[in-house]
Amino acid sequence: MADIATRRDPLDGIAPITARSRLTIEAAPRGARLVLRGPDSAAVAAGQAFGLALPTALNTAATDGTRTAFKLGPDEWLLLAPENGEAEAYAAIEAAVQEPHSLVDVSHRNIGILVSGSLAADVLNAGVMLDLDPKAFPVGTATRTLYAKAEIVLWRKGASDFHIEVWRSFTDYLHGQLEQAAREYVK
Repeated sequence: MADIATRRDPLDGIAPITARSRLTIEAAPRGARLVLRGPDSAAVAAGQAFGLALPTALNTAATDGTRTAFKLGPDEWLLLAPENGEAEAYAAIEAAVQEPHSLVDVSHRNIGILVSGSLAADVLNAGVMLDLDPKAFPVGTATRTLYAKAEIVLWRKGASDFHIEVWRSFTDYLHGQLEQAAREYVK
């Protein structure tokens, strides 16, 4: 009889990095991830099917607490939904969007990492060459960038709360870089 493979994420079993409520780095809950490419009119229909209006301004996020959408390019959105929701979301969006578009399930490609606390922006700025001051990178901003040598999507969820999406193959590297940066700030 064949063995059934159990899904394991690179951060499974790794304890969160914490520093007396000033910093927490931990794995985000597993979830479904879809990439939509197409015109804005496709995004309107996709948003209705997804249950969340997709953002129209570049480098912004929209969320209802359960579902999230990032506009990462002129015709590109990354959609996050609860775990095991990819098939339902995919089918609903495909049925709703009539324009030429591309919809790809990338749930197994990406891993989410949460960085929060008063030191979060400082630790992130150790590897991200963006101004993370709230005036320059306000809550709701989401962009594709680099952390050290890893491509990430960085979203400011709250004043001191960030969400990172990274390709699974870069997760160990990124976690190590974040851990090293955290040590510098939490001496």
